[in-house]
Amino acid sequence: MLYRTLLGLAAGLLFSASVLAADYHVGPGQPLSAIAQVPWDNLQPGDHVYIHWRSQPYKEKWIISARGTASRPVIISGVPGGSGELPVIDGRDAVTPANVNFWNESRGVIKFGGDMNAGEVPPRYVILENLDIRSGRPAYSFTGDNGSVSNYSRNAASVYVEVGQHLTIRNCILRDSGNGLFISAFDGETRDILVEGNRIYDNGIDGSIYQHNAYTSAIGMVYQYNYFGPLRNGADGNNLKDRSAGLVVRYNWIESGNRQLDLVDAEDSDVIVNDPSYDRTYVYGNILIEPDGAGNSQILHYGGDSGDTAIYRKGVLHFYNNTVVSTRSGNTTLMRLSTNDEHADIRNNIFYATAGGDALALLDEDGIADIRNNWFSSGWVDSHGYLSGQVNDHGGNIEGVSPGFKDAAAQDFSLVSTSPVIDKAGPLAADAAAYPVTLQYVKHAAANPRSQTSPPDMGAYEYCPDLECQPLFADGFE
Repeated sequence: MLYRTLLGLAAGLLFSASVLAADYHVGPGQPLSAIAQVPWDNLQPGDHVYIHWRSQPYKEKWIISARGTASRPVIISGVPGGSGELPVIDGRDAVTPANVNFWNESRGVIKFGGDMNAGEVPPRYVILENLDIRSGRPAYSFTGDNGSVSNYSRNAASVYVEVGQHLTIRNCILRDSGNGLFISAFDGETRDILVEGNRIYDNGIDGSIYQHNAYTSAIGMVYQYNYFGPLRNGADGNNLKDRSAGLVVRYNWIESGNRQLDLVDAEDSDVIVNDPSYDRTYVYGNILIEPDGAGNSQILHYGGDSGDTAIYRKGVLHFYNNTVVSTRSGNTTLMRLSTNDEHADIRNNIFYATAGGDALALLDEDGIADIRNNWFSSGWVDSHGYLSGQVNDHGGNIEGVSPGFKDAAAQDFSLVSTSPVIDKAGPLAADAAAYPVTLQYVKHAAANPRSQTSPPDMGAYEYCPDLECQPLFADGFE
C-alpha cells in the first residue's frame, strides 16, 4: 500500500509540474505582440518562451534571471521563418521593459544576471537558442528601464552573461556588437556554460584590441560546433579570448582575428585560478584559418597577459587533431606560450602554410612543446627568433608540400584518398583520454560523427570515400 501511495504521489507531483510550466508565444498572430509582455522576472522551471520570426526586427532588450532545473530548464527559443530566417533582436533604438530592474544595462542587448528584482540569485539552467542578436555598441543607443536614452558601452555584447550557471547558448547569430559574447567570471560564480552551433562574427570596435568576437571567463566553459568569422573591419580584437578554468574548444571553425585563440589568465578571479581544472585546457578537432594580413601572425596564445606570471595558466594545453591553415604571405607562428612554465602537448594536427614551411614556426620565444604525429609544411622551424623554451620531438611527425586537402581554395579541408596524413595519427595523451575525437565540424555551425578508423588520420577530418561519408556541409546546427 505504501509503494502504491508513493507512486501516486510522484505521479501527482509530475502532473502538477507539467501543469505549472507555461508556454509564451510572441510575434505576429501570437498571444503576445511584444517581448516585454513576457513575465521575465517570474519565469518558472519548464517555462518556454517562443519568439516568432517577423519581417521587422524586434527592437527590444531584456534581462534573463530565470532559474530552471536540470530536468526542466527555462528555454527561450526563436521560431524561424519559412526560409529558416532567425528572428532578429536589434539593439539599435531598443527599449527595455519598464517592469524589470537591473544594473549594467549598457553592457548587452540580452543580459543574464544582475536583476535587482530577483535577489541577486544567479540564473541557472537556461537555454537561449535560434535568435539573431545584434548591434550593441557605442554607435547605437537604447531606452532603459527608467525611460532614459543611453548609448551602449564599448565593451557591450550581443549576449552579456554577468553571472549564470548551467547556461546553454546555441544556434544564435551574434554580430555587430563590441563583443559578440561576453561572459563574466563574477568571482567564480559563473559556471558550466555551453556555447554551441552559433555564428559569431562582425564584432569589435575600430582600432581597439580590447573587444572580441567572444570574451569569456567561467568555471567549466565549452565551445563546440561554432562558426567564428572575421571581426568588423578595423577592429583589432581576438576571435576567441578566454580566461576560464576547465576550458574545452572543440569542433569549431575559427577564421581571422588578431589571434584565433587567446587563452590567458583569470586576472579577476582567484576562485578560477585556484580551481583544479585551471591548468588543463583542451583544444581539438578545430579548423583554424589565418588569412593574409589579419593582425598578429600568431594563431594561438596560451598562458597570461596580465603581467602577474604567478596566476598564468601554466599546466598543459592539449592541442590535437586540429587543421591549421595560414595563407599569410609572410611568417606565421603557431603558438605563443607566455613563459617556460607553459607546456603544450601537440599531436595529430595538420599545420599548413601556403607561403611554405620556411615561413612557419611552432613557438614564439618561450614555453615547452612536445610534438607527436603532426604534419608540417616542409622546412618549418622551432622559432623565427630566439627560443628560450624547448621543442621536444617524440616522433611520428612528417613534412610535405601538401597535406592532401580536397579543395583548399574553396576551404574544403577534408582529405583525398592519396593524403599523406591518412592513418598517421597516434594515441592521445592520458590526460586527454576523457576528450576523444568523435565528431568533425560541418560547414557551417554543425557537426557530424567522425569515422572511428584505426589508426586514425591527422587533422580535423577523417578520410572516408564520398559515398560512405556524411556530408561536411550544412545550413545550420544539427
